[in-house]
Amino acid sequence: MKSYQEWQALKNTLTLPNQAYINGQFCPAISGATFDCINPADESLLAQVASCDQADVDTAVKQAKTTFASGIWSTMAPGKRKQILQKWADLIAQHSDELALIDTLDMGKSISEMVSIDVPDSIDCLRWSAECIDKLYGEIAPTNSDNLALISREPLGVVAIITPWNYPLMMVMWKIAPALAAGNSVILKPSEKSPLSALRIAELATQAGLPDGVFNVLPGFGHTTGKALALHHDVGTLAFTGSSRVAGLLMQYAGQSNMKRVWLEAGGKSPCLVFADCKDIKAAAEGAARAIFTNQGEVCIACSRLYVESSIQQEFLAALLAASKQFVPGDPLDPATTMGPLVDKAQLDRVSNFIESALQQGAKLEMGGLPEYHQGQGFYVQPTIFSNANHQMTFVQEEIFGPVLAMMTFDSEEEAINLANDSKYGLGAALWTQDLSRAHRVSRKLEAGMVWVNTWGDGDTTVPFGGVKASGNGRDKSWHALEKYTELKNTWIRL
Repeated sequence: MKSYQEWQALKNTLTLPNQAYINGQFCPAISGATFDCINPADESLLAQVASCDQADVDTAVKQAKTTFASGIWSTMAPGKRKQILQKWADLIAQHSDELALIDTLDMGKSISEMVSIDVPDSIDCLRWSAECIDKLYGEIAPTNSDNLALISREPLGVVAIITPWNYPLMMVMWKIAPALAAGNSVILKPSEKSPLSALRIAELATQAGLPDGVFNVLPGFGHTTGKALALHHDVGTLAFTGSSRVAGLLMQYAGQSNMKRVWLEAGGKSPCLVFADCKDIKAAAEGAARAIFTNQGEVCIACSRLYVESSIQQEFLAALLAASKQFVPGDPLDPATTMGPLVDKAQLDRVSNFIESALQQGAKLEMGGLPEYHQGQGFYVQPTIFSNANHQMTFVQEEIFGPVLAMMTFDSEEEAINLANDSKYGLGAALWTQDLSRAHRVSRKLEAGMVWVNTWGDGDTTVPFGGVKASGNGRDKSWHALEKYTELKNTWIRL
């Protein structure tokens, strides 16, 4: 790990990409429009980035469709596609410090987290997806002897991908790696709040040998670029990670256009259940703190609802407050920093408003509170814990996407499950217990796409990531991600 001084020195050598990437080259938006990309730690201007709209979408989709039809990538031998993606992964690894620094400057994530989690996970996802390419076999259906029925998987065509700002590189790779591995042409719209690393890896993709037009990046806003992609008739599939509100709009746009399939990973309000038989209260408290304060709470799977068995409430709260002291907002370029700033002023205001509503509705403030924001000093907020919360409070029901925890109690396993499931979301859930039967029982009854037992957030590329209910459909990572970027074809032959 580089020192703070070394990261500062590397920062001074960066050249940040700021144009759209279409057909293997950078280009300005056709309108000439740009938007400001701001460093949330000090509010300085990082770059003025091309702001794409309908005209740029039309250009990129036309090129991607032409490239797909040419077969230069879609029908390339699987082994050759694998080699190119593996070379791309090698290039990303060679530029790992640069990419880590870009995302830290762009959205405020701590540099230590970028180096230890985001960049390695992104590389692993790309390599794993590449390795799967020549291992996707077809099937033969068990028909009668007079017929032969072949079942094959084919690439879909043009895939549009819209990604969030909280994990700029990692969330991009979770989607583009399997989509490209399957042979599709991809148009990526990264969040306007953190578009820079996506543009840089597009350049590296070309260097790795990815044919022009296969991977395109259009920075821009959701109501312009995102909407245009969702409504475009030549986009066959749309994959999205972001809020449930926008996810609903994208489904509407798909229905209004060509009935394109839409894969959604939307909002979350994940519960964490701590049973009295967890044995190690300190470990559970450390896990609960990590589950809400990691990445400033800007995590879709953040356990922002904490339910503790009543008999250990006071002991657990004391341990939780002690564990939370390690999360101190600071300069994200300092490797010792455990919490950076929120991504922008709008997010700071949103989090502050939820904190204020919790106070007004009667929750008890145990730690943190409203930030003392001073213009020009970064969008920082304190890690905040409330006790005496309940399900009638707004901040308990709505996704905050910030370091704000609501602590509540329960008296029975049934009550804990009912409270955990009393949410429109169903992305993740965590529970702490040493009772193996309880772990299985509760996990089965929790309405969530992912459940962690005696831990939180663990996983790798081999397991699917995604939720149920208002948290979306489809899955990132694993074989299940590859499946959603392919079309299933049945070919029936009369012998």
